[in-house]
Amino acid sequence: MTGLTVVLEAFHFLRPLWLLALLAAVLLWLLVRRGQTRRTPPAAGLAPHLRAALTIGDNRQRRFLPIDGVCLTLALLILGAAGPTWSRQPDPFVAQSAPLVVALRVAPSMDEPDVAPTRMERGKHKIRDLLELRAGARTALVAYAGTTHAVVPMTEDLGVVTPYLEGLATDIMPVEGNRAADALALAEDILAREDLPGGVLFVTDSLDLTDVAALDASNATVMVLAMLPDGVQEAGLNRLTTPVLRVTPDMSDIRQVDRAMAAAYRQALLSDTDQPWQDRGPWLAWPAALFVLLWFRRGWTMRWAAVFLTALVISQPRPAVADGLAAWFLTSDQQGRLAYERKDYARAAELFVDPMWRGYAQYKAGQYAEAVQSLARVETAEAAFVQGIAAIRNRAYRDGVRAFETTLARDPDYPGAAKNLALAKEIVEYVESAREQSDTGEDTGIGADDVVFDNEEARGADTQMEVPQEDGSGLLTAEQWMNTVDTRTGDFLRQRFAIEAAQEARE
Repeated sequence: MTGLTVVLEAFHFLRPLWLLALLAAVLLWLLVRRGQTRRTPPAAGLAPHLRAALTIGDNRQRRFLPIDGVCLTLALLILGAAGPTWSRQPDPFVAQSAPLVVALRVAPSMDEPDVAPTRMERGKHKIRDLLELRAGARTALVAYAGTTHAVVPMTEDLGVVTPYLEGLATDIMPVEGNRAADALALAEDILAREDLPGGVLFVTDSLDLTDVAALDASNATVMVLAMLPDGVQEAGLNRLTTPVLRVTPDMSDIRQVDRAMAAAYRQALLSDTDQPWQDRGPWLAWPAALFVLLWFRRGWTMRWAAVFLTALVISQPRPAVADGLAAWFLTSDQQGRLAYERKDYARAAELFVDPMWRGYAQYKAGQYAEAVQSLARVETAEAAFVQGIAAIRNRAYRDGVRAFETTLARDPDYPGAAKNLALAKEIVEYVESAREQSDTGEDTGIGADDVVFDNEEARGADTQMEVPQEDGSGLLTAEQWMNTVDTRTGDFLRQRFAIEAAQEARE
């Protein structure tokens, strides 16, 4: 499904009764234009060439008259008031793209150099490009051959995926093969834990014929990036009805994958009844304003209106954060919204004046403590809920408990508040129990170097230790310590995959 198809299916008006005003605008246009374009009978007794020279506006029916601009402006304003929409407002706490599982085939055939430098290396490059293009979106990585393994779970951090992606090589897989159906099953299991439906991208050079039906029947959005040179065909890939893209030397193939995932996200968002529809009516105010400019004519009206508008704009005080050309036309909140949509959350947090949106932007930028302070100015259930999530991310678990309790006090039925409150309380109980047990010498898995938060009940005992002052000669620096770690990512993945394959065989 393409983005245009999603838009056409979801298009409707939020306030359709306003469309009745279009009938009045059309009637006004017909009455006025008919009167202005009615021909006057030519004067009798004039020679044809004199009548043509003395007649003014003989072809007025073809001219663009002022009433045309007025009614066109009215039509745009009426359509805007009717509230056209085709999408829901995105949830600021959810990545603005569908979750994606990338399944990479790791097999000897992927070492062929016909797609430079090799099919495997080009596939890795394409995956990295896709991760950068989908910055901030949730992505997981799966490797498969004769066995299937989850390399990286769902994450929004590109830095987590990159080292494991680099460690993938054809010699680390415990069993050779081409079991794409098993990889699809694992990918669907990963996607089942996500809040929104997602997609699966297979990066492969071949497909077993027995797996074709499984890929075509999947409920997820499945796409295949074929790591094959031009002119090379593969029987399994040719039989797929699922979209198969040929690898290209530029970014066109990756952009097509991203567009398909974005369309899937918008399609899934339409079914989320908790999110309101996004009113697109204000967009029509801009073309309406352009048509209003046609009402000005040469003379004092245009001249003095320009002088008045220039003086009015110059005299208006502007915030210090609003700079450049945008400051003349957009408020700080509008500039902040543009930065937010560009995913420049830190800049959006600086621009927003509205505390709710500033808190959203600060949360997305990772400024959790600042987000809590900004949202404290808004006394709504939504603001308290966001405060709770930001506090949990900032490891201020008791503050998160208080925020979720405030949310339920303001709105007992607020979605997700009760569930998050229970989870926050469990975290507080676990952290304090862990400290209590560590003080009594019990092994809970939390070492002496771990940081414990929110121990307001003072559970456990405080221990004072005298740390001897060393001259540093017996301690390793961070760089020295890293140099002692000689295990490569590929070796780690080889061992892990072998253990998983052995466990699967026993089961």
